[in-house]
Amino acid sequence: WVLANAVSRRGQLGVVSGTCVDSILVRRLQDGDIGGHVRRAMAHFPIPHVAEAVLGKFFLPEGRPPRTPYKALPMYKQTVSLARQQVTMIASFVEVWLAREGHDRPVGVNLLTKVQMPNLPTLYGAMLAGVGYVLMGAGIPREIPGVLDALSNHDPVSIKFDVEGLGAGETEYLRFDPREHWAPTDSLHRPRFLAIISANSLAMTLARKA
Repeated sequence: WVLANAVSRRGQLGVVSGTCVDSILVRRLQDGDIGGHVRRAMAHFPIPHVAEAVLGKFFLPEGRPPRTPYKALPMYKQTVSLARQQVTMIASFVEVWLAREGHDRPVGVNLLTKVQMPNLPTLYGAMLAGVGYVLMGAGIPREIPGVLDALSNHDPVSIKFDVEGLGAGETEYLRFDPREHWAPTDSLHRPRFLAIISANSLAMTLARKA
């Protein structure tokens, strides 16, 4: 977020990574949140009980004792608890909020299409922080524009989940419903979407079918 903030302040598009951002958040908290940046951003998260729960579980004011391992998050799977989704949401929110702090220029978030399982709550957390652009490559992100449309209205979303060995006609999905976490009222800014692609033919396909 420090680099993204500086880049956006200079008139370009500062971009933060959304990959593994939840693990980064809980490690920063366990290291004592040096500078207080994470807690400053968390204070603006619009679902206060989530911020309180994450702080209560992971924040160590004095940091970790020497040679003490980090408390880890549960690994993602197709269906996870609401609490696990919430850590991902607030982590994405914090990274984008800090990148946007102190200026009015847009900020982007980059995700990997093939790292599917955390992407829906990560996108929603970034949108809660007012992210201006979503950038995705490492796959064909055909479903993401529709996801952004729905999340801007806090509507439930799903994407196809790539699973090897499924039978003919079988499809698995990853699902996320913002209203399982709170009762929002105002719609969110719908960020612009930039697909990172390797061929003009893919651009044309996305333009027609996304």
